[in-house]
Amino acid sequence: MANTDRHGTGEHENEHERGSAGSSVRDKLLDAAEALVYAGGIHATGVDAIVRQSATTRKSFYTYFESKDALVAAALRRRHERWMSWFVDGTRRSGKTAREQLLGMFEVLREWFVSPDFHGCAFLNASGEIGCAEDPIRVVAREHKAQLLQFIRVMCDAYVTDTGRDTKAAASLARQWLILIDGAIGVALVSGSAGAARDARAAAMTLLDARASV
Repeated sequence: MANTDRHGTGEHENEHERGSAGSSVRDKLLDAAEALVYAGGIHATGVDAIVRQSATTRKSFYTYFESKDALVAAALRRRHERWMSWFVDGTRRSGKTAREQLLGMFEVLREWFVSPDFHGCAFLNASGEIGCAEDPIRVVAREHKAQLLQFIRVMCDAYVTDTGRDTKAAASLARQWLILIDGAIGVALVSGSAGAARDARAAAMTLLDARASV
């Protein structure tokens, strides 16, 4: 603890330190679970491996999480926040117009695909391992895709406004765009080629051009 945190009474200081330590242990467990599950899968990752990776204890694990699945769901929620922030920021920086930003999404993805720790979409991966549609892990994955679609819809709304198209077209365009994004992620994972992002961008351009000619 830094000295600047030691100005209260002994009781307040102990409470502060316990809170900080607890938060640190929880974060370590979340970090370990996210890294191990993303790289190897949910079923292949046991509690013991998470405890070892986090340098904590099984007692600590069960202090914060009732099960491995509860930990995985929490880790995915945290990953969702970070991933969406990265994707939205990257998209916004990729161009000035809505069209440029929509197409720029695929360049943002390509940069991700070439990173050494790319293992596909954590939410699609997790959903593939969980059979029950109402399992908390599947729920988190579904919410992630819904929020991603919501962001894409915002961009599509801006695009149809810029082009003077019927605003009703934005909803179907957004759904098709999400399929292109998830398709690019899946192909990049299986093929090991970041070129999937460029192929998806070309398909997206064809989609936009086709809509413009109607």
